[in-house]
Amino acid sequence: MSDSSSTDLNATPPAATPEPASPAAAPRLEEQLATARQEVAANYDRYTRAVADLENFRKRTLREKDELRQFATSGLMEDVIPILDNLSLGLAAARQQTDVKPIVDGVTLVLEQFKTTLARHGLKELKPDGLRFDPNFHECISHQASAEVAEEHVMQVVRPGYTLNGRLLRPASVIVSSGPAKEAQV
Repeated sequence: MSDSSSTDLNATPPAATPEPASPAAAPRLEEQLATARQEVAANYDRYTRAVADLENFRKRTLREKDELRQFATSGLMEDVIPILDNLSLGLAAARQQTDVKPIVDGVTLVLEQFKTTLARHGLKELKPDGLRFDPNFHECISHQASAEVAEEHVMQVVRPGYTLNGRLLRPASVIVSSGPAKEAQV
């Protein structure tokens, strides 16, 4: 039979009895718990402030964006006002004139003033006369035969195009040369 002094490998070891917590450990755990609770409260406070700051930033950005959209053209409008004044003066003078030449000259001057003002604000007129047709900047409304203008080059600008700071606003409407007229074969 078996000797009681021999060890049984399948036997479970006696359960370790927990050591009673020392009186000093209990307050330390309570202090750690209190500190952790303070950190949680501080982190939650920072989180709620960050969320509120983000929401305020979003609202402020939307408000500034709306204001920018409303007043973005104010510089342009300030530059256009003198042109309106000149057109009004020209119209008043035209009502008193019987000769057309001074009216045409005045309107031409106002038109040049208007184009110059718009150019200062980034508007560029596309005048592709004689240039190769570019579908990125030109809209072909017709093809015509021409011995003077090379094939696939702009013969005539029907309506000018415009770019604003390099971005196409409206393509130029053009008539494109299809080269010399080809004789009908018999």
